[in-house]
Amino acid sequence: MERNNQLQRQVALMRQSLFDQGYLDEQFVQLEELQDDTNPNFVEEVVTLYYRDSARLIASIEQALDKSPLDFNKLDSYMHQFKGSSSSIGGRKVKTECSQFREYCRTGNGEGWQDKQGPEVQLLAPHRKKKRDSAHNSFC
Repeated sequence: MERNNQLQRQVALMRQSLFDQGYLDEQFVQLEELQDDTNPNFVEEVVTLYYRDSARLIASIEQALDKSPLDFNKLDSYMHQFKGSSSSIGGRKVKTECSQFREYCRTGNGEGWQDKQGPEVQLLAPHRKKKRDSAHNSFC
């Protein structure tokens, strides 16, 4: 029983840490409030669907980033979808990064997103390096 209580405390601390670091916002709390005895796995199911959809969107974004020239309208559409689904589960940092990426798309700034730093944009890191290398090689 003590081990169970200890695990519950650790989960609570990890959850709070995600809020404290700005990864989650109040929308996640609203999702939790929708979970009840009739649907005890509601949050898990919604988050699982989010991850499945996100994997599909990230693959589409990666494919679009491999094309030259970049299709900013298509990238903006993918980021709009990613932002919406992230917002619906309370994914604050991903939503913020999507908004910034969409701004780069609207202005046709293919280099702006490559200079971004931080864990929120690491999912696109291989493309950032690939684009920088190809840009560097074209000037050499």
